[in-house]
Amino acid sequence: MQPERPAVRVVLAEDGVLLREGLAGLLARFGFEVVAAVGDADGLHAAVAEHAPDLVVTDIRMPPDFSDEGLRAAVELRRARPELAVVALSQYVELSYSADLLDSGDGRRVGYLLKDRVVDVEEFAAALRQVVDGGTVVDPQVVRQLLRRRRDPLSALSPREHEVLALIAEGHSNAAIARRLFVTEATVGKHVRGILVKLDLPPDEDTHRRVLAVLAYLRGGRGGAPA
Repeated sequence: MQPERPAVRVVLAEDGVLLREGLAGLLARFGFEVVAAVGDADGLHAAVAEHAPDLVVTDIRMPPDFSDEGLRAAVELRRARPELAVVALSQYVELSYSADLLDSGDGRRVGYLLKDRVVDVEEFAAALRQVVDGGTVVDPQVVRQLLRRRRDPLSALSPREHEVLALIAEGHSNAAIARRLFVTEATVGKHVRGILVKLDLPPDEDTHRRVLAVLAYLRGGRGGAPA
């Protein structure tokens, strides 16, 4: 007869009282030990420091701003303790910091699940145990959103726009680019505006958009226009 597996110690973070209590009861029913249940990111940090749990289950949007506090807290906890199992729960796909969470700890012991798609409590409990055991569980919708985000932003540029961006990266002004390409400076300006729009670089008084465009070009590893 195999020895009984010790209960997984869980810190639960969820700002909604009813959902928090419901999740705590559900986890206890499936053999997890909820050592702390908190309602905000600060409480999550404090509970993990106090209880050193095996698993953190956290909502993504929590007080005070209800944006991505839980997700940021999860990323910070994983940086401090890469071996800590973390499962993020969300009503929506929150792209900010999602890749950081899934990349942390070599991508092991981490999960990202959408609340509305958790319809089978036994599967949910099994997914949590899979994460604790070193696995990775990610909702397919999260994967699709991240893949869409990670597509090469330069792929939307035309060959001429690639050429203009390459010359910008080399430090040329619009006038110099116009001379090199035998076009008018106004035409170069039109191409530059098109590049900035396609790279989703809106006007910003505190940011030089040409620099950001060059950074996107360098991240894309391009040395010129595509064949």
